[in-house]
Amino acid sequence: MEKKADCEKAIRSLCHEWAKETGFQISSGVQPHFSDFKTWLRSNGHARYLNFRSTIGASDNAEIWFDEELKQTWRN
Repeated sequence: MEKKADCEKAIRSLCHEWAKETGFQISSGVQPHFSDFKTWLRSNGHARYLNFRSTIGASDNAEIWFDEELKQTWRN
């Protein structure tokens, strides 16, 4: 199991890598799907960053970080 702080740092960084790789642009008005990001994480060997202790659940924390990094917090 990974440390939450390490996972947060990695996921926040990987959000931007995913956005670049998929062509997502914050200014486009398109809403990115966290499930697509999770699939990408798993496909690229980064699934370990979804395995940490969290009171709300690792996936929920990761989705919050995803939304914050991609300026989508208005959806929460």
